Amino acid sequence: MTFSAELLPEADLREAIGVLVRVVETAGALIIFVGAVWAFARFAAALVRGRGQATGFNGIRLTLGRFLALGLEFQLAGDVLRTAIAPSFTEIGQLAAIAAIRTALNFFLGRDIAKERAEVAAVQSAQHKADSRPVEGSR
Repeated sequence: MTFSAELLPEADLREAIGVLVRVVETAGALIIFVGAVWAFARFAAALVRGRGQATGFNGIRLTLGRFLALGLEFQLAGDVLRTAIAPSFTEIGQLAAIAAIRTALNFFLGRDIAKERAEVAAVQSAQHKADSRPVEGSR
C-alpha cells in the first residue's frame, strides 16, 4: 500500500508562486523607483543650492547605484521563483540568460560603486586634512 499526500495541488502551487513572483518583482521595481526619485530630489536640491561639487553628485550616484543593485537582486529573485516548479528547458534557458545579464549588470554596477566610493573617500580625506591644518599666523 502506497500513501502519498499532496500539501498543495500543483495548479494551486503554481498560482501561489505566481503571486509571490509578482510581489517580489513589484518590490524590486519599487526599490528602483524610490531610488530614482530620491536621486532626482537630491540632484535637484544640489542644483538649487548651487553646489556643483563632484562629491555631492558622486554621493548621489553611489546611493542610486545601491538602489539599482538591490532592485536588480529582487528582480532576479522573482525570475528564480518563476522557474521553481518543474521548469521546462526553455524556462531554464531564459532564466540562465536573464541571470547572466542581471549578474553582469550587478557586477559592473558594483565595480562603479566601489570606484565612486573610493573617489568620495579620497576627496573627503583631502578635505579633512585641509580643514585640520593650522591657519597661518594663528600661533
